[in-house]
Amino acid sequence: MNMEQVPESKFTDKREIIIQGLVDQNIFKINGRQLYETSLYELLKTYTETNQAG
Repeated sequence: MNMEQVPESKFTDKREIIIQGLVDQNIFKINGRQLYETSLYELLKTYTETNQAG
């Protein structure tokens, strides 16, 4: 099975967009964990909080 033929899920796309958004705000860790190790819930929570603060 060729990995290139497997479409990325919307879940994965959303996660990548959120991680990129946090990185753009110089946020690289949440609660001492790398962003890619963090749950989508925590990513969304942090992303929402940082966007409301600005």
